[in-house]
Amino acid sequence: MNAAATGINVQNFHIQDQEGKPPSIIPNKVQESSVQIETATVAGLLVQRLFRALFFVHILLIAILVICLAIRGLLSSHSHHFHPKKWYPPLLAATACAGIVAFTWQWFTFRNPSRALRAAFWLSPLLTCAVGVLFVLISSTASLTIGVIAIVLALILSLYACWVNPRFDYATKVLSVTAASPPAKTTTLINLSIILSILYSCFLVSGIGGATAVGTVIDTSFILVILASLAWSTQVMKNTLQVTIARIKYLHFASGADMDSRIALRDTIKYSMGSVCISSVLVPIITVIRGSARAISLIAGGTDEFLFSCANCYSAVAATLVNYGNRWGLVQVGVYNKGFVQASMDTWEMLRRVGLEPIIDRDLTGSFCFLCGMAGGAICTLVGGTWTFAVHKSYATEVSIYAFLIGYFMCRIAMAWQQSCVAAYYIAYTENPENPRLDPTILFRIQEFQRRGA
Repeated sequence: MNAAATGINVQNFHIQDQEGKPPSIIPNKVQESSVQIETATVAGLLVQRLFRALFFVHILLIAILVICLAIRGLLSSHSHHFHPKKWYPPLLAATACAGIVAFTWQWFTFRNPSRALRAAFWLSPLLTCAVGVLFVLISSTASLTIGVIAIVLALILSLYACWVNPRFDYATKVLSVTAASPPAKTTTLINLSIILSILYSCFLVSGIGGATAVGTVIDTSFILVILASLAWSTQVMKNTLQVTIARIKYLHFASGADMDSRIALRDTIKYSMGSVCISSVLVPIITVIRGSARAISLIAGGTDEFLFSCANCYSAVAATLVNYGNRWGLVQVGVYNKGFVQASMDTWEMLRRVGLEPIIDRDLTGSFCFLCGMAGGAICTLVGGTWTFAVHKSYATEVSIYAFLIGYFMCRIAMAWQQSCVAAYYIAYTENPENPRLDPTILFRIQEFQRRGA
């Protein structure tokens, strides 16, 4: 293949075919791979369109709900049991802090991946422990329960950091390789997403405050609905970035081609939002199930036959679910415009075929991004929680919880670019292990696992 073919201008990827979909035009090197571009089934397309419609309808309904709650809260602002001047400032300050921490994590990871990785693994347990102490000091029944859980979690995270310490060098090398040539305007996309999430969080906070001002049972339900919307919306935002950046990075790794970030984002929003919305629901659930299965297997061990058999059964269910929904499939969603479930199945099969499954099972990128979110959420909790604890103790528990969720999800958005770059790196290797554009990091890792008999 000559240089002209390798340097194909993929900015023309947005040209539509007769069905109105973006063609899966990729460089010849990728077209020669053994991967077949699947045609989505009618049922799959309907499910994608359904989820896309549900997401946008839910955004509209949540906006109406928040506006109504905020107006009602203003009309009830003279209520003796709610003090907006003591409730809003700490939570809004925590939201602003979440934005600052998210920007900081993004910058720190880009500048020094090695230190950022270690900082996430060691700061997260310490900050989580500090959050646990704060909840214990609040001294309500709910806060004591949360405080104990947070302290136990901090201990578990500390032990986990010690356990995975031997993997830090490889994880650092992968992060450094994938971050070496970030796509143009990636920082702009991430920064705009963080700013948008700050504004959206402040908007939702106004609705939560309005519901808190009245404080009926139905208002508690409204708050839970708003928090669920926050989780889904931020996950959609994060996965939209992952699909967009993974597509650009995959093309760079596979052929050295460059693609305009704006066109990639536009195509993702226009053609892949159904898959993004589905993945934003499935991946967190399956990840929790898989993580809990691993924890149960470690706890059960082999001493109790009944527990061991139950753990094996649960692990088998978790392993099956991963086939149908995993974050690695987001790469093929962006590159080939596949449905999310089909992309996940095809991707997992390829990973198994080339022997990468044990390596990605031990990949620390997901843990790194999760711990960045935990650290960010903990910092926001300490900011909002201590302020509220000082001015109005009875608000401290709820404000701390809201601050943590906002900080966690915002930091996960900030780290989406790193997670997508690593995923694209692995998938590019999976489709063409002999690709001369890829460094031998993965190959050396596979050989190391083979020598150890892993």
